[in-house]
Amino acid sequence: MPRPFRFGASLLTSAPADEWRARCRRVEELGYDVILVPDHLGMVAPFPALVAAADATERPRVGTFVLNAGFWNPTLLAREVATTHDLTGGRLELGLGTGYIQAEHDTAGLPFGSPGERVDHLRRTVEELARLLESSETRVPLLLGGNGDRMLRLTAEHADIAAFVGARLTPGDTEGKLTPVGAAEFSERVARYREFAACRAEPAELNLLIQLVTVTDDPAGALRPLLDRRPDLALEQVLDLPVMLVGTLEEITAKLRALRDRYGFSYLTVLEPYLEAFAPVVEELRRNPLAAPTGPLLGSSHE
Repeated sequence: MPRPFRFGASLLTSAPADEWRARCRRVEELGYDVILVPDHLGMVAPFPALVAAADATERPRVGTFVLNAGFWNPTLLAREVATTHDLTGGRLELGLGTGYIQAEHDTAGLPFGSPGERVDHLRRTVEELARLLESSETRVPLLLGGNGDRMLRLTAEHADIAAFVGARLTPGDTEGKLTPVGAAEFSERVARYREFAACRAEPAELNLLIQLVTVTDDPAGALRPLLDRRPDLALEQVLDLPVMLVGTLEEITAKLRALRDRYGFSYLTVLEPYLEAFAPVVEELRRNPLAAPTGPLLGSSHE
């Protein structure tokens, strides 16, 4: 049997206490399983936001999606994790990444380093956290993710949840602009992760970050602004991207079932602007999680 679907909501904007609590309760009402926050300057501070989210809700887990390891000293981070785990009643999930926005490091006066140096720091952080949290008997599910081979190997070795964003940093950009990868490259990266994870005793849960959700019977019209900005992309190519959900409710749910059947993606995360648009998808996949996908499997035209 496939792993059951889980749904995460990544909240990006800070708010006064009453508004934040109301937003978290709305996420719970819409049926999401996890309330998530990122780790970017100018957005919510992760750990106090998650404590408040857990206090405002009853059912959802809470998590970082994802912490920038370059911002954190592992010993001090272990204290934050253990305390947040306790204050949320054990509902915390810890997502960690290398960080990819050089401008944020420059603003904070922190070294950015090369991609290899950032992965090395993340590995040290993961290993030190495991040692420190084990001594405190704090067990927090760990989410890791990335595109490069070193990140995929690290994820395969340590993560309970393997996350994929379906995009990569635009070369030369310091502000964090991401470019979606095509279906063929996406398939190759997932296959590479599976090679590294082949010896795991238990498979990790696979997470996908959805970049766009539009429920419509006119996908061409909905995507026209994007296609005007990206004349190198055809409509069919955009619709084939795993991280883009544009179409009727039936088409979107079929696409997500196909993603789970083909790749194993059962944990789906959407960004705050798409919480309401994705809610009918959550409801339908809860109601009918095993319906057979219709049409060709995602990316089959690229193989």
